[in-house]
Amino acid sequence: MKPTDVIRRPIVTEKTTVAREQSEVIVFEVARDATKIDVKRAVEKLFGAKVLNVRTQIMHGKIKRQGRFAGARPDWKKAWVRLRAGEKVPEFVEGT
Repeated sequence: MKPTDVIRRPIVTEKTTVAREQSEVIVFEVARDATKIDVKRAVEKLFGAKVLNVRTQIMHGKIKRQGRFAGARPDWKKAWVRLRAGEKVPEFVEGT
């Protein structure tokens, strides 16, 4: 699996911003079939930062209704990537 296929987008919310500022953690939406090892290799290759550990979680899609019709958004995977001490957070995340 190519690194660009593993990492879909960074997730920037209040919670992830606080985590990034306090303990050098970056949060990404990743491919559903990506493993922790795939995520670690992709981050190290794309951003040049050494990874300490990776935590993943499956986010279940919300049920959405339009009148009497109900549907569900697809499930997706989130990865919390902790960088080693002294590693710099990639610049695309710093400005957001």
